[in-house]
Parts: sequence; structure tokens; C-alpha cells
Amino acid sequence: MRTRNSYFLNKSSVTIPRRQNKRRTPNVVEPELRTIVEMADNRTMKELLQEPMEGYGEGNIISEINADHFEIKTNLLQLVQANPYHGFERENPHTHSNNFKRITSTLKFRDVPNDVIKLMMFMYSLKGNARVWYDKEPPNSILTWEDLVNKFVNQFFSPSKTTHLKNEIPHLLKDSRRHLERHVNDLRKCLERAPTTDLQS
Repeated sequence: MRTRNSYFLNKSSVTIPRRQNKRRTPNVVEPELRTIVEMADNRTMKELLQEPMEGYGEGNIISEINADHFEIKTNLLQLVQANPYHGFERENPHTHSNNFKRITSTLKFRDVPNDVIKLMMFMYSLKGNARVWYDKEPPNSILTWEDLVNKFVNQFFSPSKTTHLKNEIPHLLKDSRRHLERHVNDLRKCLERAPTTDLQS
């Protein structure tokens, strides 16, 4: 019976060289190849990797509130966020600001002006492009509610849209005159057909 080892010739005279362990050999680096880089400033890596905080202030200035227990309820925030303004072409910024004023006018806090509440909550009614616009406003550039509404409307209600609507008004008036004239003529015809004695009583 033959075993597996018997198939191979026994070459005991052949020596196999041992591999050298590369981990044991030290890595030699020439000192002249090392470059020393001077730091621009003495900040740590943690400080260098932090995002800059300057220039990220709020766009609007909210005056100091003197009320003792002033708190905006989450129900009101949800009501404001239920119908957000995205900045789409089909949306009307006038309508949004009027609806927003209607919602916030339901709030009354002692020692807190209503304009302050509107300024605090307006950002929660914006999404998408409108929120990006609000966040990009320069710090302390909005001082009053009127400032905010003017900037908001000027941003999202373009002059071309205003011109288009102004040009559309005469056409609408013409159409309404035609309809009115037609209705008046129909009324006259009805009056001519009806007996006059019944109408006077």
C-alpha cells in the first residue's frame, strides 16, 4: 500500500531558505528628508477644524421682553408651520404675510408687543428657498415687522410679476364691462316682456 508521501520523492538534501521577518527590521529615515513645517498660528487641530462662528447672527433684532412668564406654545408653532411659505412662483407672499398676521394677532401677552411675537415666529413659517433667504439675511438687518414684510415681499414678489398683474387689469375690466352690458341687456329684455302693472305693485 502506498501512502501519499510515497508519491513524492524525498528531497531531504534541499534546504528551504527562511523568510526574513520584515516587521523586525527598523524603518530608517534619514533626518535630512524630514521637513519641519512651521504652524501659521498656535491653534490646535480641534480649534482649526471648528466652523467659524462670526457672521452667523440672526437677521432680525428682537427687542428685550420684560414679561415674567413669556412662552410661545407648541400649538401655536404647529399652527404657523401647518401652512409654510416655500418661495414657489405660484405662492403669493402678500397672502402668506396676511395669514401669518391673522394667526399671530390671536396672541395677547402682557408687556409683549405683537410685533415682537411676529418677528420671533416668522422664520418658523418658512421652508425651502424662503428659509434659505431668511437665513442669509445679514445680521441685525431687520429691525421691525415692517422691515421684514418689505424685504420678504420684495424678494418673492418680483417687479416683473407686478408689471404683469398691472397689465392684466385693463383686460379684466374690459371683460367685466362686456358681461355687465350683456346682463343689463338681458334685464331690459325681461322688463320689456313683463307687464308693467305687476312690477309696480
